[in-house]
Amino acid sequence: MLGEWIFPVRRLTIAAILLICPGAEAANVPDWPDTFLTRVETLALMQSLNAELLGSRSATLTLEKWCRDHRLADPAKVIAVLDRGVDKPVSAEQRQRLQVTENEPVAFRRVRLLCGDRLLSEADNWYVPSRLTPDMNRLLETTDTPFGKAVQALAPTRQTFAVKLLWSPLPEGWELAPPPPEAQSPDTLAIPDGLFEHRAVLYTRDKQPFSEVDEVYQRQLLSFPPPAR
Repeated sequence: MLGEWIFPVRRLTIAAILLICPGAEAANVPDWPDTFLTRVETLALMQSLNAELLGSRSATLTLEKWCRDHRLADPAKVIAVLDRGVDKPVSAEQRQRLQVTENEPVAFRRVRLLCGDRLLSEADNWYVPSRLTPDMNRLLETTDTPFGKAVQALAPTRQTFAVKLLWSPLPEGWELAPPPPEAQSPDTLAIPDGLFEHRAVLYTRDKQPFSEVDEVYQRQLLSFPPPAR
């Protein structure tokens, strides 16, 4: 069985504790068969989205395009659901990356980005209010506007400094091993909540850092039927 061949991958657990969005629990990922071909396709999809995010100015706009292209919701609009009961103080290393003194206020925002009822990512965001306009700060403090949309007028660019694959459908060295025989009735592919993680600093058009983000991209990005055979 393919599931036995790569059992360490199927039983991979994510060290970080991922928060579950109540509104997204009903949006299950369609059953993808646990076959070698499906795992290759899943890895290709993950890497394609990963590359698009790394090359984009706005993760929010990239996720909206993914949502639209894969028909995850209609309309394909990404919204941010704020977790207002969480605070995570900025570290000395983050202040250094943001180029702020120890006395400069740095705000924190934790959000879940959804498209329809699909949970696409969970993000922690530290930002420097003094480097945003009053309207931007108001949007971030009082509404569920995604960060990327709220600061779009700054023409932000991203510098990603850490990328981590949280789950791989295939084990290391799979390309050197012969594929296992296909099962007559394959199991359903077990996909964990977190797929991959990005950490990045955002800069204004004048190359001034104003935000650091830690984003974990979620399994419901794959909430569409597997390719037809």
